[in-house]
Amino acid sequence: METSTEGVAGVSGDEGAAAGPAADVTVETGTAGVVERVAIAPASLSPSRASDFMQCPLLYRFRVIDRLPEKPSEAATRGTLVHSVLERLFDAPAAERTAPRAKSLIPGQWDRLRESRPEVVELFADDPEGERLTRWLGEAERLVERWFSLEDPTRLEPAEREMFVEAELDSGLKLRGIIDRVDVAPTGDVRIVDYKTGKAPRPEYAEGALFQMKFYALVVWRLKQVVPRRLQLVYLGSGDVVTYDPVLADLERVERKLLALWEAIRLATETGEWRPRPTKLCGWCDHQAVCPEFGGTPPPYPLPVRGADGVFAGGGVSAEGADVGGGIAARGSVAPHDVSAKGAGVTD
Repeated sequence: METSTEGVAGVSGDEGAAAGPAADVTVETGTAGVVERVAIAPASLSPSRASDFMQCPLLYRFRVIDRLPEKPSEAATRGTLVHSVLERLFDAPAAERTAPRAKSLIPGQWDRLRESRPEVVELFADDPEGERLTRWLGEAERLVERWFSLEDPTRLEPAEREMFVEAELDSGLKLRGIIDRVDVAPTGDVRIVDYKTGKAPRPEYAEGALFQMKFYALVVWRLKQVVPRRLQLVYLGSGDVVTYDPVLADLERVERKLLALWEAIRLATETGEWRPRPTKLCGWCDHQAVCPEFGGTPPPYPLPVRGADGVFAGGGVSAEGADVGGGIAARGSVAPHDVSAKGAGVTD
């Protein structure tokens, strides 16, 4: 799970200001407590934002370029809480890493989360008696406790926890993200572990679920010239552990896919053309009011756009009716966490 780089409005902080035509720098301005965020062009790619674009290019635009605010959700906030508990548990000596000890960390980590992200308090603003909050914390306890049936922390000594990684490809594309846990065996073999508080996906969606892990494996390979021995997804919601042992060819395919994806993002950024891609996931989207699929109008496009003559003009172009969803990933039927070979020129 990507957590610590998440910034304003749930947008990953790894999408920094880009080099390129009239790219804006991220700044916050305003007076009397009113914050005005200046739009930026994308400069790097994380697993979350790559998945956003593949799911719906317009969602990517709203999160990365427009930086529209999003309300916190109980599920995502619970995931952040559980991740912080599992990370902190390894501060204790091995023999003390027990389920009761882990559950005892929940109240303190919840307090810390409210201090660092005050907006999560809104989740229980209509719960004066604290009944929903009690149930919610109880669900977090059950997820933490289930982890002990899947892994034995007394026998683990992670090399890294919440590890920030960043690598620049030969093309200049920067990839970055945060890995939940990295284990290194005495033999030097590397295992990348990610905790998921939801349920394991059905087999037909397994490849999509591994996209994030292969992304991390690619970054580690580029940084260390070592192909991780194992990728491991720990699903606390269903009690499943999914593993995959990558080979170099896997990582090379992922790199080609990401380069094609980035080219689509670059094209959409320059032209201001972002197409919404309606799916069942639209029901959970915070941006329906400004989405053409729901009768809304996106805000004026805040970045310069390139005309047919190749000249960049000022921002303010509405994306409504855009024909390209970052263009290439939006055409045809493309499953989440995948870029179609037909659309992106990538074959696995």
